[in-house]
Amino acid sequence: MGIKRLFVAMGAVLVTGLVANGAHALELKLGHYAPASHPGQQAALMFADAVKARTGGAVTVKVYPAQQLGSPPEMLEQNIQGTLDMSLPTQGQLDKYDKAFAAVLTPFVYDDYKHAWRVLDGPFLDWVAPRLEKQGLVFLSNWEWGFRNVTNGRHPINTPADMKGLKMRTPPELQLQAAMEAAGAIVTKISFKELPLSLKQGVVDGQENPLSVIYHFKLYEVQPYLAITQHVYNSMVHVMSTKAWAKLTPEQQAIVREESAKAGQWMRDELAKEEAGLVEKLKEKGMQVTMPDRAAFRALMDPAYKRIAEYAGPDTFDRFMKMVEAERGK
Repeated sequence: MGIKRLFVAMGAVLVTGLVANGAHALELKLGHYAPASHPGQQAALMFADAVKARTGGAVTVKVYPAQQLGSPPEMLEQNIQGTLDMSLPTQGQLDKYDKAFAAVLTPFVYDDYKHAWRVLDGPFLDWVAPRLEKQGLVFLSNWEWGFRNVTNGRHPINTPADMKGLKMRTPPELQLQAAMEAAGAIVTKISFKELPLSLKQGVVDGQENPLSVIYHFKLYEVQPYLAITQHVYNSMVHVMSTKAWAKLTPEQQAIVREESAKAGQWMRDELAKEEAGLVEKLKEKGMQVTMPDRAAFRALMDPAYKRIAEYAGPDTFDRFMKMVEAERGK
């Protein structure tokens, strides 16, 4: 072996050893808001393990759950700026940067989970991915959060009339506020960290969230009544800073995309399985569960649709609704 070839071979061995020891590995930070017990955290860890294994340790992902790196809007802003590599915002957080995401949270437009997935994984993703990249984010895949349901501490909800006058907490998203107000509730915006105490002290009567949130955050301890309204669907969206994306080789980029999609689908399947048993678990925790007629609520949503269309932009809203109809019943 010539001297030059000898040094090249030695260098390759040295680099392989350094990557194996993590010295030259690219570490990516992934921040999100789900608690450590939530399937969202399990999916994030699954994604991290798979990326490390498939890149031979050249790319590692460190996961920060439970808002360790800030609130959801703060993490998304860090992600856009490139100081955080990856995050898992919902469409309600993303719509502050691109109004196309605003229409996703329109109440009572999806027939079921598979209908929502067909829309968001298909025509919607093709539409928004290039737009999101202009904001400094690569759209990797859709994960899960779920259909949102109503809890309260005053009485069972069987019809929209039972919502009238209830003081309901929503996140800052206009769509959720519009849905609750169209149903007759009085909306108060309170941060999620303050929500359990606010419910316990009676500052608000109720709130709305997916079943997994109600269960994993133990909201059943301060809310005796649950109504399965499934009024709005939203999901975590796995996004990555374009700055971090540029540090990956094409092969590594392909791995990250593939493993993101696998983790997201695992989370969807896991939450679907979990949700099937959560109603019974919540009943065991003392919650009284009702199944209101969703059509009766949907019939009241015109004011919400008008507000969301104005917020998203009429053309944007109409384009999204056409996607929803095109994917219905497939």
